[in-house]
Parts: sequence; C-alpha cells; structure tokens
Amino acid sequence: MQTLLPLRLEDLCFEARGRGIIQGISLEFEAGSRTVILGPNGAGKSVLLRLCHGLLAPTSGRVVWNRSGAANGRHRQAMVFQRPVMLRRSALANIAYGLKLAGVGRSERQARAQRALEELGLAQLAGRFARVLSGGEQQRLALARAWALEPEVLFLDEPTANLDPAATREIEAAISRIGAAGTKIIMVTHDLGAAKRLADDIVFLHEGRVLERAGATRFFKGPASREAAAFLQGELI
Repeated sequence: MQTLLPLRLEDLCFEARGRGIIQGISLEFEAGSRTVILGPNGAGKSVLLRLCHGLLAPTSGRVVWNRSGAANGRHRQAMVFQRPVMLRRSALANIAYGLKLAGVGRSERQARAQRALEELGLAQLAGRFARVLSGGEQQRLALARAWALEPEVLFLDEPTANLDPAATREIEAAISRIGAAGTKIIMVTHDLGAAKRLADDIVFLHEGRVLERAGATRFFKGPASREAAAFLQGELI
C-alpha cells in the first residue's frame, strides 16, 4: 500500500466572512516526527488542522497527499477533537461503530476495538457507557477510537485542554505510544509544557501565517521570530 506521506500544503488560503484566516501557507509533513502547531488564540491553528483533515475546503491552494491529489488520504487519517462526541453506547461499541463506518468486517471489529482499549489502558471500561466516563477517560477513548482505524496520520486538536494534571499525563502517554507505533502525529495545543514533552518539531502560526518552523529543542531554546519569542514569554495575546 502506498504511503500517504508526505502531506503537502501548497499556498493554502482560507477565508470566512471576508476575513483571511489562513494566508498562503506552504508546508510539508514527513513521516516519523511528532509535529506540534503553536500560536496565540486566533492564529488559525484549528482551522489549519481541519483543512489538512478535509473537514474544510481551502479558498485557494491545495492539500496534497503524497503527490497524488487531496482526496485519496481520507480513509487513512483520523482526527480527535478537543471535545469528542461520544455515542449513547458502551466504550467498546463506540470504537466498533467507528470501525463499521470505515468498512471493517464484523468479525474483525470487536477484536480491534478490544485491542485499542487494552493498548490505552481502558479495557476495564469496555462495558461502561461512554457518556458517563470522566473527561480524561472520554479523551483516551476518542484516541482509542481513532487508533483502532490504524491511521497513518493522526490530527489532534487541543487533546489535553481542560484536563487535570493526572488525566493530561495519561493522554500524553497515549499520544507517545501511538506515535511510537508509527502513526504520524500532527497536534495543535496551547499547552507549552505538553509541546515541550511531545514535539519533535514546531510550526508557529501568527495571524494565519507560518512565521517559524524549527526543531522543538531549538525553538524553545531560542525562537527566531520576535512574535514566537513574545508568545513563549506570555506577551503575545
């Protein structure tokens, strides 16, 4: 099977209500590294993630998977949102239903769903209704649901937002495990601590433009742009 990556963004633009939210972004995402997208509120981070995933169509420019067009990556990449939607079903059934929608056969669905729960430490919650789980448990379940699809690329939008420190550690451990298994992680976060712990490279957005891309160690040691430096100091609103 041909790999999805690299993912290329070619002069990507997105407008809403006459306002330019993403302005001429060109990037390439390779396999392997965990990429974290940083920037102040309103920089366009979540919109960029949705454009990559295919939930939004660009006003101009292109999202290209492995030089073969925008559409062919749709079923081999997944996205987890800040507030995941849980079905009125058990944790196991939430995962199995996602696999059903992806065309996975009935005999394989249960095994893959159970395996995903076990991998993320949720096996004991398989029969619990998903909507009564804690916020951290629901977010781990959303990660398990996405991982069960065996995506080559996983987009994460603020996966640790509004979680307590213990739940945040569990989510970060799950993300590390998924990345170590070979899935490309592209993540948006406002949590600088999480970015330092998880990122291999950083994309810094400001006002819809990429101002800087660098390895995580170099970025946090000394960002090249004054906007990124101000952001790290908490001075860029």
